[in-house]
Amino acid sequence: MTLLSTIKNGIDLKKIPREQLPALAREIRERIIAVVSKRGGHLASSLGVVELTLAIHYVFDIPGDSLVWDVGHQAYAHKLLTGRDAHFDTLRTYKGISGFTKRSESPCDAFTVGHSSTSISAGLGIAVGKKLKKNRSKVISVIGDGSMTAGLAYEGLNQAGDSDSDLIVILNDNDMSISPNVGALSSFLSRTLSANYLQNMKKDFGSFLKKLPGIGYDIYQFAKKSENSFKTFVTPGMLFEAFDFDYFGPINGHRLNHLIDIMENIKMLEEPVLLHVTTTKGKGYSPAEKNPVYFHGVGAFDVTTGNGNSSGKKNPVPTYTEIFGKTITKLAEKNEHIVAVTAAMPEGTGLIGFSKKFPDRFFDVGIAEQHAVTFAAGMASQGMKPVVAIYSTFMQRAYDQILHDVCIDSHHVVFALDRGGIVGEDGPTHHGLFDFAFLRNIPNMTIMAPKDEQELAAMLVAAIQHNGPIAVRYPRGKGVGAVSPDSPDYLLIDNPIKIGKAEIIHKRSTTTRKTNAEIVTQKVTAPRKTDTEIVSQEVTSLEKTSDNKLFSNAAETGKNILIIAAGRTVQEGIKAVEELEKMGISPTLVNARFIKPLDAELILELAKEIPLIITVEEHVLDGGFGSAVLELLADNDATGCRVKRIGVKNRFVEHGSQDILRSEYEVDARAIVRAAKQLTEQIAL
Repeated sequence: MTLLSTIKNGIDLKKIPREQLPALAREIRERIIAVVSKRGGHLASSLGVVELTLAIHYVFDIPGDSLVWDVGHQAYAHKLLTGRDAHFDTLRTYKGISGFTKRSESPCDAFTVGHSSTSISAGLGIAVGKKLKKNRSKVISVIGDGSMTAGLAYEGLNQAGDSDSDLIVILNDNDMSISPNVGALSSFLSRTLSANYLQNMKKDFGSFLKKLPGIGYDIYQFAKKSENSFKTFVTPGMLFEAFDFDYFGPINGHRLNHLIDIMENIKMLEEPVLLHVTTTKGKGYSPAEKNPVYFHGVGAFDVTTGNGNSSGKKNPVPTYTEIFGKTITKLAEKNEHIVAVTAAMPEGTGLIGFSKKFPDRFFDVGIAEQHAVTFAAGMASQGMKPVVAIYSTFMQRAYDQILHDVCIDSHHVVFALDRGGIVGEDGPTHHGLFDFAFLRNIPNMTIMAPKDEQELAAMLVAAIQHNGPIAVRYPRGKGVGAVSPDSPDYLLIDNPIKIGKAEIIHKRSTTTRKTNAEIVTQKVTAPRKTDTEIVSQEVTSLEKTSDNKLFSNAAETGKNILIIAAGRTVQEGIKAVEELEKMGISPTLVNARFIKPLDAELILELAKEIPLIITVEEHVLDGGFGSAVLELLADNDATGCRVKRIGVKNRFVEHGSQDILRSEYEVDARAIVRAAKQLTEQIAL
């Protein structure tokens, strides 16, 4: 029997002698590595806090004491110590354990998280709530040094210090460079100065000084400043002392005895405390220690070598992220005004190549999405063309800046929204399912969504040529094989997407049509008509019906379906077309391309001919693309239309593979076929 298997809660952990805790730490690391190697996940960050997690649970009484993790991707050890070891193999799988802390999963998860820099504010709120209820239990907020780049963290610190709340903030520092001698000395000082008897002595002596008649308060202030000056001289804690936190550290976050000793001491304090610990990302697994960036969020890998399971197998189909990075870099070669901005995600957004080729035109602002957007607006005001690459879910944090700082003055800022739609195993905090809704209501904003990676490149060209705020929203993962990333002609530089123009992918005529493979892989170098010519030709080829007699021939009308899809759901529409034709239903498939502005001319003309309409989007239905189409039809008195919207209903989508979730939430080809059958059967009746 392993030590880990005996632990169901903090009470079980406290029964283990201190000298056996290092062995338990090794077991925890082995368990995490074994599961993540099969399931993927956030490995390096979780391995780095094993001893810190053990010390917290060894000293404090979780869940009576509240533990708030920042982001939560480092909470795997926490999950193993709180009764979830038996189910840990389901990590990040559909209906399995979440990759982040989640209140509905365990009472030991004090707060549901997934975005960074929230733990101090949330912890302070919990502490104040407990105080109001006369609950004297502790609150511990753990935050990483990367998360300290966000303004929200300092807003929380500012109020916490001023409120004199009983809050312990643990700064997990796995990147800051601190010399060994300072680290050793400060570790000693922190464990000594935090001792309960010294803290009580300090308070008593302070009270004594204040009571001295005439000069007492001045002497007290002098003593306080002297103490802070000494601590500042030997530790980097001046910033936190300025926020009125008692600062201790930095101490080695892998020395369990030291961690437990200092936590036992600071547990007795009843004021804001910041404990600074230094850790190594990927601790205990050599490949992760050597390459913590790769192992931050990793797919399945071979434990022995650390190589991904697909290592050595070159995937000929590039990801959307790769196409974005290559396209922007190529465009920047010809346009010196293009600059790139990201928020601590140069690898994740595909901008590493850009950063190496144009270091003076690349800006990683840290986890500060609000600043990134306003910073970009400032550069745009000077004639630059900033491309702000941020995941859709994280762009939500900068809504006010998009609206006020970019769109009011219509600054030319290009927003590259990666991970739009269903993302997968990271769950509700990471799905990009709300961007259409929160962007399309803003004046001056243009929103595009490509059907494939070739169209993404073309849209980026159009976005750079555009003058005003414009967003390109694209999904996570590989494309559909529409383009070779090594081909120099895939950029469509001479023929970019025209703003506000959709395209007809398939029409309901009986003429010979190309196969799906031919549609998807069509070379962009081939001569092509303009979008206007295509739309004009294909619309006029449709048989006209009377505006006032849309349903005069119900049998004929019931055979025709208009499918208007946005973004990657166009590919689902292509699959659905094949199935519908086998069923005797004649579909017309439109690639909307634009969520704003819609191609009103094309949609309204087609709606007259084909009043049975299905809109498809990988987005929440409320306020999304389908809503925009309904508004267009209503505003133009397009009576007689029956519209079925396909998208995610008003709820948060859990974690799981993209394919499973698309099927579960009915945003795939089968959902389109079902909707078409329902509409045609209603007409037949």
